[in-house]
Amino acid sequence: MERREPFKFMLQMAIFGSGLMFFGLMSFYIAREGMIPNFNKIKIPQIFWVSTLVMMISSLTLHLANMNFKVDKYLNYRLLMGVTLFLGLLFIGMQLWGWQELFAQNANAEVRTTRGYIYLLSGLHIFHIVLGLFFLIKIFVEALKRISYIESFIYSVNPPNQLKINLIIFYWHFVDLLWIVLFAFLLWRN
Repeated sequence: MERREPFKFMLQMAIFGSGLMFFGLMSFYIAREGMIPNFNKIKIPQIFWVSTLVMMISSLTLHLANMNFKVDKYLNYRLLMGVTLFLGLLFIGMQLWGWQELFAQNANAEVRTTRGYIYLLSGLHIFHIVLGLFFLIKIFVEALKRISYIESFIYSVNPPNQLKINLIIFYWHFVDLLWIVLFAFLLWRN
């Protein structure tokens, strides 16, 4: 029987818990629709479309960074990690811009309630992005400290370092997929 990596297992359990939380919030959103007339009559901000694309591209750049890391192309790895960080920050900025668009919409009581749910869902997702950015920054700083090929190579063959990178990639792909599901849900329900 293969030994299970404890950090990966803990991350999987945390992701499972986050997934359940978002599933519960989406279920509650659907339940509230039936109780409040015109509950979900709100226009989803157009910037959310662009931010979704930005999030998907950030997942791709992180994947490409990992591929470069595995084949000892450390400069490309550092550049793609930097791009991923920038795209993560850009995503947050676009979400906040979307919030401004939501706030500018005429708001009766039903619209304010719907808007509150959108703030809650996207705000919790932003929290997950910020958490991912924290760890991406740590890994990026570690990569910048090891500019020489030898230092980068020694770092790259160390199993704990490989694990750290694999865990953040796994998590980042999760928050990407999570946003796609949330955005599709908001489009479907509004």
